[in-house]
Amino acid sequence: MSIKVLHPGLLTTIQDLGRFGSQKFGVLVSGAMDPISLRVANLLVGNNEGEGALEITLFGTTLEFETDELVAITGGDLQPTIDGNAAPMWRPVLIRKGSILKFKSAITGCRAYVAFAGGIDVPEVMGSKSTYLRAAIGGLHGRALQKGDVFESGTFNRLSRAFVHQLERMTTHFTWSVNYTEFISFNKTQTIRVIRGAEFERFDTASQQTFFSNRYTLTTQSDRMGYRLEGESLHLSEKFELLSEGVTYGTIQVPSNGQPIILMVDRQTTGGYPKIGQVISIDLPCLAQMQPNCTIEFKEVSLEEAELELIRQEQMLRKLALGIRFKALNE
Repeated sequence: MSIKVLHPGLLTTIQDLGRFGSQKFGVLVSGAMDPISLRVANLLVGNNEGEGALEITLFGTTLEFETDELVAITGGDLQPTIDGNAAPMWRPVLIRKGSILKFKSAITGCRAYVAFAGGIDVPEVMGSKSTYLRAAIGGLHGRALQKGDVFESGTFNRLSRAFVHQLERMTTHFTWSVNYTEFISFNKTQTIRVIRGAEFERFDTASQQTFFSNRYTLTTQSDRMGYRLEGESLHLSEKFELLSEGVTYGTIQVPSNGQPIILMVDRQTTGGYPKIGQVISIDLPCLAQMQPNCTIEFKEVSLEEAELELIRQEQMLRKLALGIRFKALNE
C-alpha cells in the first residue's frame, strides 16, 4: 500500500505527537504543530490518535495513490482535490488506486493533515516518527518529502475496514463530518490565552499592560521553531542576567529588541530571554494555524482555568472517538 509524491509543496513532513523523554539530551520534542487536527485525523481512519501523518504547509503538495487508501484530511483548508474534484475534509475518505490528491493554496489556516489508515510505515527514532529537520532524524530519511518519494501505509484494522466497506457501497462520500469548531478556530485575528511567565513581574508596568491590551502581528520570519511578532515593544524594569532555563511549546520570550517570540514545536530545549507568558495548551492549535500577517491578542488566564479548559477538551475528544467508532461499527 504505497503513495508517490508528485510534488512536495512548500513543506510537507511526517509528524506525530512528538519525541518525548529526550530533551535532557538536547533532543527536541518536535511533532505536529496542530496536535488537535492530527489526533482527529487519526481517529477518523481508525488509528491510534498519536500515529504519524502528513503535515502539509500552505500549498502545493500532490500525491498519487498506487493502492486504495482510507484517509482523513483535517486542519487548514488548503483546497484539497481528488482527481480535480473537491475533497471532503474532517471525515473518512476512500481514495482509489491511480487517483491524485492535490492541495492548492490555503483559504483558511496554515497546515493540513493527512492521516492514512494503518499509519505511515516509517521507522521510529527515539520513540517517534516525527521529522526533526535540523537534526535530520525521523520521518522519511529525516527530511521533508521530495518529488519522487514513495512511502508505505500500514494495514487496515477493524474500524478502518468497516468504513471502507461502507464507502464501497456508496456512490459519494460520507455526508457527516466532525464539527471542528468545537476544537479549533481558523480566524485571522485570534485571542490567545496565556498564563504569566516566570519573568512577568520583571517587565515594567506599561509593558505588562501593553502585552494584554495591544495587538501583535505575526511576521513572515516565523516557522516551526518560533513565531516572531511585531507590535509595541516590551521593556524590563531593569536589566538583569538570566541563566538559560527549560522552555516549552508556547513559551513567549522577549529578546532585547522588545518584540515577543513564541516558541513552537521545533524550539530549542533551553532559552535565555525573559519569559513574559506561556500560551495555554488548548490554544496552541489555533496559534499553529495562523498565517503570516495575522494578528494576535493576548488574554491572561489562571493556571486553574487553563487546566479546566484542557480537561474539557480531552473529554470532548473522548466523546468524539466514541462517536466515530459508533459510526463505523453500527451503520
